[in-house]
Formats: sequence, structure tokens, C-alpha cells
Amino acid sequence: MRSASFGIGDVVKHKYFPFRGIIFDVDPEFANTDEWYEAIPEDIRPAKEQPYYHLLADNGQEAYVAYVSQQNLLTDDEGGEPMHPAFAELFERGHDGRYHLKGAQAH
Repeated sequence: MRSASFGIGDVVKHKYFPFRGIIFDVDPEFANTDEWYEAIPEDIRPAKEQPYYHLLADNGQEAYVAYVSQQNLLTDDEGGEPMHPAFAELFERGHDGRYHLKGAQAH
């Protein structure tokens, strides 16, 4: 098992699909349903034995929650806050310039 390359509050983008988001939770390895996993075309299906990230994501047209493998994420250097409507409810920018979960939501 690999260690997580990204953390909660990191803004990332998908390697292949046009969306970006902010990480709000991390699973050390795949923790979704088999049905969800099998729906991914086999030729691009990522390994289960790697961290998976829960994102507040947007593609410029709609906002949603995404579940993405580590191998399919890159750091988003675009800048700017994520456009997901739940972003402001869950995150705030710290003195260090990074996004952090607001105190009530931290666990």
C-alpha cells in the first residue's frame, strides 16, 4: 500500500477528465462499492490498492462529489477557490495559505 500523496484541503485536478476539486476525505485504499468499481472501463480501471480521495469537484458547469484514485490526480496549479457550493461551508484558508476544514467539521 502506498502512502497518500495528497491531503485534506489540497486542490487537485483529474489527469484525464476536465474537473478539479478540493479533497475532504481520504481512504487508504479503495472503499467504494464493487458496482461502482466495475462500472469503470477495464482499460482505464485503477488499482484498488492505493489511496482514494473524496473531492468536492466541479467541471465548470456543475458541482458534485467525486471519488478518485491517487494515480489519476495532479496538483492543481490553476489557483483560485474551488467552485463547489459546499466549499465555503467546509473550508477556510489558514494563515499558511492552505485550505483547512473548519473547526466544527474536523475529525
